[in-house]
Amino acid sequence: MFSNDTFDLKSLDDIFNRMLDTIMSSKDDIFIISEQSRRSFEDMQKELEIVRKQISIVIDEGDALEKSTQLAKQRLVLVSKAFDNYTEEQVREAYETAHDFQVKLSVIRTQEKQLRDKRDDLERRLRGLLDTIERADHIVNQVNVVLNYLTSDLKNVGLALEQAKMKQDFGIRIIAAQEEERKRLSREIHDGPAQMLANVLMRTDLIDRTYREKGIENALAEIADLKKTVRNALSEVRRIIYDLRPMALDDLGIIPTLKKYLSTVTEYNPGVDIHFQSRSTEKRIPSNYEVSIFRLVQECVTNAMKHGKCKDIWVKLEWLKNAVNIVVKDDGIGFDQQVVKDHSFGILGMKERIEILNGTITITSEINRGTTVLFKIPLEVK
Repeated sequence: MFSNDTFDLKSLDDIFNRMLDTIMSSKDDIFIISEQSRRSFEDMQKELEIVRKQISIVIDEGDALEKSTQLAKQRLVLVSKAFDNYTEEQVREAYETAHDFQVKLSVIRTQEKQLRDKRDDLERRLRGLLDTIERADHIVNQVNVVLNYLTSDLKNVGLALEQAKMKQDFGIRIIAAQEEERKRLSREIHDGPAQMLANVLMRTDLIDRTYREKGIENALAEIADLKKTVRNALSEVRRIIYDLRPMALDDLGIIPTLKKYLSTVTEYNPGVDIHFQSRSTEKRIPSNYEVSIFRLVQECVTNAMKHGKCKDIWVKLEWLKNAVNIVVKDDGIGFDQQVVKDHSFGILGMKERIEILNGTITITSEINRGTTVLFKIPLEVK
């Protein structure tokens, strides 16, 4: 593969492309397994609900039989003690009645035990399926991290390896960067829309059972329709999560990508106006800088709409010779900075990104007076 201390870049690219194909194929297989497990999970939940109802019915029947059996036994004891006062037919009838009730009670208790065993088995299998689903989602998240890293930061890996002469610390730096990105993405995905929609879908089963017990059929139909809607939305969200990096960044750069993103946000959030401005001559900057700037603006805009309840958002980029300033301001309800500490999740995530870029972040907010976030990011001088 090597000749005169140089790399065979074509062979390296072939190996790289085959590796990507294998990872993509594995990701699709994991996705199929995850969706099949979800369908099995939902079917098994329905079966478990039926079994639980059967157990309730059998218990009621058993309790009724228990009372009847006790009464029959008391009748038999009474007849036995005053044997001479009853005819042979009455004695035989008392004995057969007590015996029949005892047999029926034994049968119903056996049915109850079988149903309970079936319920316990279904619950164990449900826990196993849920664990499989969670593991599949976690693996897919990890695969996405690897794919995003390989298809972005390692596009020029051949040239980088040739220039670096395969220095010993190259592999360590790749692993460290991958682990940091994995932790960040896993945290965002886990605490984001996927968990929210999954919880909503799980809650519908409890609502179904509550309303079924009350007999409100129209409500059941509405809830069933809601489950279908949430399930479709959840599937779409998962697919969106699988492609976390905006592809327009590579082709168009940060400004066109931000314009399109902010326009889409405005379109899907009536009542919110976003004002965008880029001052001075924009420039193409390293890929990791463009991704970080996009994520920082995205986080601020999301927080402004979700928590700030704002009507207007201003996003401004100012291009300097050796740096870029980013300001995101809203007219929302703001927050008390003494209460919302720096270790809150959103602020922590932005601080992590800024620290990687050796930049600074300043947050100013007051109750009912909106929030302003200022990022200063130094740019590499070439």
